[in-house]
Amino acid sequence: MSLVNLAAVCSHLNNATKARLGLTSIPNSNLHLKLCQALQNSGYISSVVRGGPTPPPTHPILGFPTATEEVEPITRDNVASRRLWLGLKYWQNESVLGKVIMISKPKRRITLDVESLRKIVRGDEAHHVAGLRSPGESLYLSTDKGIMEARECVEKKMGGLVLCRVQ
Repeated sequence: MSLVNLAAVCSHLNNATKARLGLTSIPNSNLHLKLCQALQNSGYISSVVRGGPTPPPTHPILGFPTATEEVEPITRDNVASRRLWLGLKYWQNESVLGKVIMISKPKRRITLDVESLRKIVRGDEAHHVAGLRSPGESLYLSTDKGIMEARECVEKKMGGLVLCRVQ
């Protein structure tokens, strides 16, 4: 798991929302795919589509890419140019995806157990991680069962490596 690349993705998403882009692409990796699917399940982004260097076709009415079968097959020659295409959401002229902040750094990885996560979900600080104070705020962790949101981790009584926070 490369947290350096994940930090670049977080800053790219921040810049894309500031530039008010409807469609953006990030490098394809399993970590990025799982995080983007978690963001999509939480309602922050509208679509996640694996594709090549060119954007996938968009839905004629909705305006974001549809998850159809892949346009070009993956070969040894084009695996490095694969991208994840993300459809960003906006509501009343504001981005749904607020600010994405990395919590764990490449040199300082922060893992939390269930008790610490309970404190954070309640709004208290634990292990230098601030609590979730606003209703739309989320914290994403890498667990044994994949990337999950902090509230979901507390429900399933699992801890893990803290990845990022969405404000």
